Amino acid sequence: MKNSTSKPTLIPRMYCNLFGHDYQVTKKVTYHVKEYTCRHCKKELTTNSNGKLIELTPKFREINSILERIYHSRTERLKNKSLVSSIY
Repeated sequence: MKNSTSKPTLIPRMYCNLFGHDYQVTKKVTYHVKEYTCRHCKKELTTNSNGKLIELTPKFREINSILERIYHSRTERLKNKSLVSSIY
């Protein structure tokens, strides 16, 4: 398993300090909640309830996993419901 708590090396940190982070989406939790990782320094962020980017702590990682599970079960349930209702 990858250890995400390790400190980034000096060169990527300097690059991010000079030019800013280059975030890319690593996981789509729901339609509006995503997890991001910087390509250079591997800093991980997520969106909070207000839509702002915050650091991805173990607490937010757990919240995102629960939210993702609820979101997927709801979308599957709605998909099955629409299939059944379209038959009648």
